[in-house]
Amino acid sequence: MTPHASTYDTAAKRSRDMRPLKGLLPFMLPYRGMVGVAVLALLAAAGATLSLPVAVRHMIDRGFSQDSAASIDSYFIALFIIAGILALATAARYYAVTWLGERVVADIRSRVFGHMLSLSASFYESTRTGEVLSRLTTDTTVLQSVVGSGASVALRNFLLLLGGFVMLVITSPKLTGLIVVMIPVVLLPLILFGRRVRKLSRLSQDRIADTAALANEALTAIQIVQAYVREAWEAARFRDAVEESFLTALKRIRARALLTAIAIMFVFGSIVSVLWFGATSVIEGRMTGGELGQFVLYAIVTAGAFAALSEVWGEVQRAAGAMERILELLDTRPEIADPEDPLPLADRQGHIEAHQVSFCYPSRPDERALDDVSFQVNPGESVALVGASGAGKTTVFRLLLRFYDPDSGVIRIDGTDIGKARIAEVRDRIGIVPQETVIFSASARENIRYGRPEATDDEVIRAAQAALADEFIRPLPGGYDAYLGERGVRLSGGQRQRIAIARAILKNPPVLLLDEATSSLDAESERKVQEALDRLLEDRTTLIIAHRLATVVKADRIIVMDRGRVVATGTHNELLSQGGIYARLAELQFGHDAPARAAV
Repeated sequence: MTPHASTYDTAAKRSRDMRPLKGLLPFMLPYRGMVGVAVLALLAAAGATLSLPVAVRHMIDRGFSQDSAASIDSYFIALFIIAGILALATAARYYAVTWLGERVVADIRSRVFGHMLSLSASFYESTRTGEVLSRLTTDTTVLQSVVGSGASVALRNFLLLLGGFVMLVITSPKLTGLIVVMIPVVLLPLILFGRRVRKLSRLSQDRIADTAALANEALTAIQIVQAYVREAWEAARFRDAVEESFLTALKRIRARALLTAIAIMFVFGSIVSVLWFGATSVIEGRMTGGELGQFVLYAIVTAGAFAALSEVWGEVQRAAGAMERILELLDTRPEIADPEDPLPLADRQGHIEAHQVSFCYPSRPDERALDDVSFQVNPGESVALVGASGAGKTTVFRLLLRFYDPDSGVIRIDGTDIGKARIAEVRDRIGIVPQETVIFSASARENIRYGRPEATDDEVIRAAQAALADEFIRPLPGGYDAYLGERGVRLSGGQRQRIAIARAILKNPPVLLLDEATSSLDAESERKVQEALDRLLEDRTTLIIAHRLATVVKADRIIVMDRGRVVATGTHNELLSQGGIYARLAELQFGHDAPARAAV
């Protein structure tokens, strides 16, 4: 995502002080009750853990003396009760935080996916789908481990560390003072290595995203890969990406392992040194055995909590990197959005007008895709756009659908500037049958109903019949409930086109866009698709893109485009008589008897 490097730089600055993790708060606030349960259970478990050394001290100092032998049972009963509280609180904490992890991550995934669907076409010009999918799956899984367990473990150990330190001071200020002196020696390497772990965690997630993008690209084009016998090359390319991802992860693992080893070594080395001084104090009578035992237990609790925090810190750093990447997506704003005060569209007549429209794609700002284009299409009129590839025909469709907005000029539907209307309302007026038909991994019924989700089964069937799709859908195993395969692989090209036509018929829009709807079909399939299209075009404003002029000679008007400009307009015969680009195209396709053959 090179074009968004500035976003990366901003996010990198945020991650230095862990601010990306604050992005989790809006997702957790709706579940304040469960957060409260988790915190209470956490406090109860930490309190029970910190109570154990006190009970052990009294058991050693008083329970083992001859004059209080009868009370030893009460101390063991107290220990048992504390253990029971610890068990129940730990179980409650585990349930609450695991529930939170699953719930919050599910909400994040839904929010990210919904946001991705709202982004403009320009975003996907510079972003690989695999990169987005990696953030949607891999990064959210990292967050799930932190929200669902890591955060709880970190908070629990922080409380144990804080409470244990307080109890250490109460038990023996002198021994605790020695520990405090050694703290900077322990913290310095943790801070230094923590920064490196954070950086490597981010790099590791980026490399994982690269592998996902490569896999998605190859699998999406699997037939081309196999047709060109490029399986070994794609496998090697993916293997190299996986290896690079592994090596990056290995650096992170080494840094984190070293971080953990240093933390444990310094912490426990300090504790052992302090305990030696404590043992000397007991021998000299300055402490009781119970006090030393209590201090030892609190030292173990504190050291264990500190070591656990150092390990969890690596997970938290990794989660910060993952949340940073997710926030980058959520912070990306669609370039095409509804105006603050949208204008309503007039009655559904289907009148289209483009007035002095100029446009450059964001990825090619110095190259005009449309240059001062003006035309209008009257309600119910059929108009064809013809011209060489790159003339601007598809760009006209994209602007009509508001995938982009013009740099200058205005496009109106039924008299209203579409840039001042709601996007959904504009697109609701338009149906499209694309050159490359999109078939979803669902049944025939669901694919047709995509045009109007609230349609009844009878309406779906009537649309299929009008599109001549019923004749091949019914014989399928399962009929209208038959699974069509990923991208409709169980259907022929003509059948996929008729599904798309049925979808457009069901939507019943006043404006129809046909983008080379029959260009890749055989003669028989083209005949049936054209028959279905003729039914679809009835009483509808239609814009047709076609390179094969035989499919547009019956259009009411033909607009000839060249290098982003409208160079001629008229009927087939009028344009032939004018000469120019259209006449040359007709001669290339029909030969010297273009008028006679085109009229057939």
